[in-house]
Amino acid sequence: MFTTMVPVESSDLSAIGYDASSATLTIEFRSGGVYEYSQVPYREFLELLNAESHGKYFHQNIKDQFPYRRVA
Repeated sequence: MFTTMVPVESSDLSAIGYDASSATLTIEFRSGGVYEYSQVPYREFLELLNAESHGKYFHQNIKDQFPYRRVA
């Protein structure tokens, strides 16, 4: 699966991407890990992308809310 990553200004997140065909959100962390979150509605991706604080939005609305796996 190929996802175009969008760099974000965040102390925690480095880049985010979304694959609409599989509803998969990909997040690259500044710590170096890359995770895929499945079953994420496109609306959640847009809200994360447009959030004033990407890290805060991630921790409040995505982390532990969707199935995930580390991919890198």
